[in-house]
Amino acid sequence: MKILVLRFSSIGDIVLTTPVVRALKQQVPGAQVHFCTKPAYRSLIEPNPYIDKAHYLTGTLGELVAELRQERFDYVVDLHNNLRTSILKLRLGVKSASFDKLNGQKWLLVNTKVDLLPRVHIVERYLAAAAALGVTDDKQGLDYFIPEQDEVNVATLPAGFQPGYVAFAIGAQHATKRLPTERIIELCAQLNRPVVLLGGPEDESNGHIVELAFENNPASRTTIYNACGHYSLNQSASLVRQAQFVVSHDTGLMHIAAAFHKEIFSVWGNTVPEFGMYPYRTEFRVLEVRGLPCRPCSKIGYAKCPQGHFRCMRDITFDLDLPPSHDGR
Repeated sequence: MKILVLRFSSIGDIVLTTPVVRALKQQVPGAQVHFCTKPAYRSLIEPNPYIDKAHYLTGTLGELVAELRQERFDYVVDLHNNLRTSILKLRLGVKSASFDKLNGQKWLLVNTKVDLLPRVHIVERYLAAAAALGVTDDKQGLDYFIPEQDEVNVATLPAGFQPGYVAFAIGAQHATKRLPTERIIELCAQLNRPVVLLGGPEDESNGHIVELAFENNPASRTTIYNACGHYSLNQSASLVRQAQFVVSHDTGLMHIAAAFHKEIFSVWGNTVPEFGMYPYRTEFRVLEVRGLPCRPCSKIGYAKCPQGHFRCMRDITFDLDLPPSHDGR
């Protein structure tokens, strides 16, 4: 059986599809598993041994349909479920199933604060889309595969950062999913150990501000290495894998940390874990402000707080119960 899995974006969502990909390859006899996404996510797809072939949306949707038709798929598992994938499935004309996005329930929670969302993780909804093929949850959690050339030798980090550092993913696609910089500094101070800041080039300047805040503070045991923008996604994943534990906003590196079964302190602002995208099958603690009448204000995020006060991030209490540091303190 030749099976096509669809998920065009983004980093965290694609990582969350990995239990389905693994189950299809391992549980469907003789399955050939193909995955279709955008070329920006090639580094997530190509190292995955459960994916036999990747297809990328590099041109028009019509060009992609022509490419996929040549494969003569038996079944399509749509884990994106939007207009583009609906058109694609229609034009391929083969059996398919889509996951339930729960858009109606999410709309109610965002706009009326009526919570009718089932307490079901998105991975379970992804798996349900493949249930007709006999796929079941193998309970093994998420996968993330780092090519050997992308593994980071922690001995190359600045002195004092190996071993026992904390990885702090300070970025997120939307501003309302990120702590203000001064609150990142406050949280880092409570970590009381070496912290490696992770993010993209767009996070480098904020990381530098955090780094400077601890540079001339001999009273603090927190030291900062601003790695934002200096490592690829796979290299950042390697640093996450080797960290003692991870602090992250609701973003892709949080799910990558879950794939390595790291302990996670998960920081939530305008979005909420009830959407079903909290860390999967790993130990985690949610840091959030509960009971705000404006929260959640979006199922995705905004460039700035719609209310102007940003209390969902500014009022978080950093109640941390930290594991012992590498030196036992």
